[in-house]
Amino acid sequence: MAETGSLLAHQRRTLILDEVRRRGGVRVNELTRSLNVSDMTVRRDLDVLAREGLLRKVHGGAVLGDEASSHEPGFEAKSEWETAAKRSIAKGAAGLVAPGSAIALSAGTTTHALARELAEVTDLTVVTNSVRTAEVFEAARRTGGAGGAPTVILTGGIRTPSDALVGPIADQAIRSLHVDLLFLGCHGLGIATGLTTPNLAEAETNRAFLRSARRTALLADHTKWSAVGLTTFASLEEVDVLVTDSLPPEEAAAVDERVDEVLLTGVDQDAP
Repeated sequence: MAETGSLLAHQRRTLILDEVRRRGGVRVNELTRSLNVSDMTVRRDLDVLAREGLLRKVHGGAVLGDEASSHEPGFEAKSEWETAAKRSIAKGAAGLVAPGSAIALSAGTTTHALARELAEVTDLTVVTNSVRTAEVFEAARRTGGAGGAPTVILTGGIRTPSDALVGPIADQAIRSLHVDLLFLGCHGLGIATGLTTPNLAEAETNRAFLRSARRTALLADHTKWSAVGLTTFASLEEVDVLVTDSLPPEEAAAVDERVDEVLLTGVDQDAP
């Protein structure tokens, strides 16, 4: 994005909208730096774009406008969204993993970031329905990491646009296993709606994961609170640990009532 404070308003807004479409979301503090304008100017631009229905304002920034609840972005598109937040969440979540344990990673770009953090953890067994996550561990095995690559069980099944393996074969494989800790992603998150996904088959596979795990950690960045998928696959009460970059202030008390532990990973974020 061009770094200049001399752009006309419509030029700034075009650049902002292009960035939101490319990444899926932006933060106010990122835009003030890249456009070299004030916080107030960015917020006015976001207000205009939101009124036009081109994006939706969220805590600290903006995301794409409302889409059909059944729309499922591909892995490549989602991997460009909130990369700093996903890295911080992955680093925080990695601290929950003990060598020698059996864990499960559901499909998703944040759990994929976690896989990169865990590639050299010793004596680890990983169950996943993510082709991309399995590839991370396979690459670690080929390079002979310091601790030796974890043992990976890939469930099989039908491949979704986000490279998740779902369906009866995946569900049956997961139901036959028992893991110490499940790391779970979601498309959308809300107090009333719980954890949602646009894919009905993936919802059932995630339910199988939940039944197979002693404990569940949900990995979700702040933009998840502004999205709702087609179907709910879990309530917040089913989550033992929420690992996130930030919580909407208006939801914090309700989350504390429902989740045993909230791990904030410390990515800076502006107020709305």
